[in-house]
Amino acid sequence: MQHETQLALSFLLSQVLLLACADLECIPGFKQKAFYIEEPFQFTEDQPVLKLKFDDCKGNNKLTFEVSNPDFKVEHDGTLVALKNISEAGRTLFVHAQSEHAEDLAEILIVEEKENHGALKEILKREDNLGFLRQKRAILSSPVLVPENQRGPFPRYIGKVVSRSVGEGVRFRLSGKGADEDPKGIFKINENTGDISVTQVLDREAAASYELEVEITDVNGKIIDGPVRLEVLVIDQNDNKPLFKDGPYVGHVMEGSPTGTTVMRITAVDGDDANTDNALIRYDILKQTPDKPSPNMFFIDPEKGDIVTVVSSALLDRETMETPQYELVIEAKDLGGHDVGLSGTATATIVIDDKNDHAPEFTKKEFLATVKEGITGVIVNLTIRDQDDPATGAWRAVYTIINGNAGQSFEIHTNPQNNEGMLSVVKPLDYEISAFHRLMIKVENEDPLVPDIVYGPSSTATVQITVEDVNEGPIFHPNPMRVTKLENIPIGSKVLTVNATDPDTLQHQTIRYSIYKDPAGWLEISPTNGTIITTAPLDRESVYVQNDTYTALFLAIDNGHPPATGTGTLYITLGDVNDNVPSLYPTLAKVCDDGKDLRIVVLGATDKDLPPNTDPFTFELSKQTGPEKMWRLATLNDTHAQIILLQNLQKANYNIPISVTDSGNPPLTNNTELKLQVCACRKSKMDCSATDALHISMTLIFLSLFSLL
Repeated sequence: MQHETQLALSFLLSQVLLLACADLECIPGFKQKAFYIEEPFQFTEDQPVLKLKFDDCKGNNKLTFEVSNPDFKVEHDGTLVALKNISEAGRTLFVHAQSEHAEDLAEILIVEEKENHGALKEILKREDNLGFLRQKRAILSSPVLVPENQRGPFPRYIGKVVSRSVGEGVRFRLSGKGADEDPKGIFKINENTGDISVTQVLDREAAASYELEVEITDVNGKIIDGPVRLEVLVIDQNDNKPLFKDGPYVGHVMEGSPTGTTVMRITAVDGDDANTDNALIRYDILKQTPDKPSPNMFFIDPEKGDIVTVVSSALLDRETMETPQYELVIEAKDLGGHDVGLSGTATATIVIDDKNDHAPEFTKKEFLATVKEGITGVIVNLTIRDQDDPATGAWRAVYTIINGNAGQSFEIHTNPQNNEGMLSVVKPLDYEISAFHRLMIKVENEDPLVPDIVYGPSSTATVQITVEDVNEGPIFHPNPMRVTKLENIPIGSKVLTVNATDPDTLQHQTIRYSIYKDPAGWLEISPTNGTIITTAPLDRESVYVQNDTYTALFLAIDNGHPPATGTGTLYITLGDVNDNVPSLYPTLAKVCDDGKDLRIVVLGATDKDLPPNTDPFTFELSKQTGPEKMWRLATLNDTHAQIILLQNLQKANYNIPISVTDSGNPPLTNNTELKLQVCACRKSKMDCSATDALHISMTLIFLSLFSLL
């Protein structure tokens, strides 16, 4: 019933168009250029769908039809027939008709039921409907279908616009993009006849359609009718081959994967119309390199492009393959893979990834090593073999000492270059304690083994280590040695008797002692018994003493062949005694001859000794002899005092005798002089040059005064 309704609808539409054009001249081509077919479930093979009407206005001599979709054909009388059930909606097909005198294209769109374009009255009232004319207009225009890539000569006739307003002074005018707008001049219209022509080759991938408008004007350009929409549809041709744009294509699959494991997806794109077979791509594998162990290791889904394994998991064994990498040449062909379709190729690289299905094994069960006692470093390299991929954790080895390393004297590390185990001595070995060592080593991989593989006996090995005896140097006990002494002890005082023993207990060697470093030259040592005595006074304040400690180095030398030497360090902590007098600062002061402030200088005292042999200091002036006193001294605190003038003095140099005493037991006193310069001061400038000529020793002044008296 639905099919009959559709045929009736097509017939009514054809009649409407015939009536509309009854009074017009014959226009070569299809009488209806666009159709909608609702997807019917009852269409069966060889069942008619609709009937197309073509007239070249000269008898349709040698008329032939071609259909763009191989699922349809057109009989000689114009009947469109489905060759099989129509199951895909949204598909478009084109019918090309050609006779001895004319050719034309019609478009047929298959739509789903919900897209049914319904009743005839609804179709007729749609202004932009393909192929249907509005009766209220005098201009009749139907969509123009032009195949892309048409050959010349150009301009080439592609369609016609007709009008009831034909007469003297009536002109057709074409406008829009492709006519009078950029890109200009692609389409032209004969202003007298309404014939439309194309002036150049069209490319659907550049523009799939053109929206134009047709108007009728008088000789003065005044619009008589229109504008009416004219759509030019560019029919796709298969002029674009599929392209692979996302390369390079590299996939990975684990060895031993089951048949049917998806490796990767590879897809191509086609620039042709996606709604036609011109862009319907199918995939195939053209070549596999290498072709072992099977020439067909992989399969590609022709529609999706998924590459999957097709061999058994046993054949997908990385260790038995010629190479763990395969190169596949993939072909993508349009027209659904038809022989005449265009094709493009790409190379897909498939890498067979390793899994840890081989345990590492030592190349031998026992390794031998020899090392001299007292030496550290690598003593032997343990070699293994592993068939897994060297670039993975399934190959990289991890070594462990599982027995014989109670003293933690050994360590083993992996050489990243060759995967060997580097066994090292990290604590010097002693021949006298043990001349032989036996270690047990195991090796594993960074990655765990697959469940059905285990580490066997070959994954363990023993290492026999022989320690060679060498003449070792004597050892001081203790080292370093520490002693505390007062500075200034008498020369010849005993400091310490050192003790050194020879670790080569089996050789019964004798030891002699000597000084290695004695920076101040204060010590000497007995060569035979190691007694150290002083040869000069010890001085805590010496430049050779740091933080109250004097450091000396001594040697113990055995009589082996060759002799071996041991070094001992002696730290002497020096106790302080009061052996340094305090020093006074400053020793020079300057004052103006008319100064109002008679507090001329603050004195300080320091002492090289340590408390209690330093402050508090006692400051005193030597007795002043003369008719009157000229200065006095005032104590400020434990370390400072102040000189105060009792009167202004004349310009001269004065020496003020001062004594400063520390608090040691017994105390030490330093008698010194403070040089005082009385200078001329004018306008805040001090001039002391004249005082040198007027230098007077206070001692001479006092003696002169005493003689006069």
